Amino acid sequence: MRLIRTPSMAALTAFEAAARHESFTLAARELSVTESAISRQIHLLEESLNVSLFVRVKQRVILTRPGRLYSEQVRASLRALEQDTRAIAAHGSGRGNLELAVLPTFALEWLIPRLPAFYARYPDIRINMGVRTAPFSFENEHFDVAIHHGKAIWPHATLEFLFGERMVAIAREDLIGGPLTHAEDLLGYTLLYSTTRPESWRQWFELAGVDRMPESINSAGFELQSMVVRAAEAGLGIGLVPEFFVPEATWEKGVIRAHPLSMPAEDSYHLVYPLETRDKYPLQCFREWIHEQAAAFATELELPRQAT
Repeated sequence: MRLIRTPSMAALTAFEAAARHESFTLAARELSVTESAISRQIHLLEESLNVSLFVRVKQRVILTRPGRLYSEQVRASLRALEQDTRAIAAHGSGRGNLELAVLPTFALEWLIPRLPAFYARYPDIRINMGVRTAPFSFENEHFDVAIHHGKAIWPHATLEFLFGERMVAIAREDLIGGPLTHAEDLLGYTLLYSTTRPESWRQWFELAGVDRMPESINSAGFELQSMVVRAAEAGLGIGLVPEFFVPEATWEKGVIRAHPLSMPAEDSYHLVYPLETRDKYPLQCFREWIHEQAAAFATELELPRQAT
């Protein structure tokens, strides 16, 4: 069995640049090395893989099919390595950066609009955000802290309650002709929901007192709450979403509350972090600030301020 060794970074970097340009000359110029150095690295790589990555045609080099496939894989790997390196460097710098895992719609509609106030108070801190929609192990990720929606269950981490929410039914007024009086009337339309909360409509109808549900319901699921909002805005049906996720611009485009009932959500938003990072300066600042924001927001909208 032939042993294949992992190529060196020099070989992979040379190959990625040569593949992108399909030119050893341009790759050498970009990497500030000689053309012969690029050629030597490519030769060693081809020899190691036992695959021809380029076809030499006069003064040009052209990627072979395996070479094109490998170049895409190498480029993605180098990009991921660069991102991971920046993230871990930020993680270790201590004072100035906080790595935050956040839910996408929560970030867009609630957190990001409030960040100018955070930066005004803490101009020496920057928050780097990445999307995570499910619990993960902090030991295997570069994040310092996360915003979590769901039950207060997270492996090896501390959860702090932020606030609850209410779910409302929304639709274009020209689709439904005005607010619907009876909950059963909603069943005549396509019901839009987030696939992260597949039971939300059933819970809503139970709260509305609808005892007998049809065996089949016309529905459409979307992964993100923001997608549900946009689908309702586009007239695709009636969406059930957290009320504070509906931006003002959506109401201005003819979207209304499809029914007066609002449903307290079973789950809540939490701040999550591993105990060992509690004393990190950016996390201390962010904890204090987001709890202030959450308390003010919950008071303003009369949202639950304690975990249920």
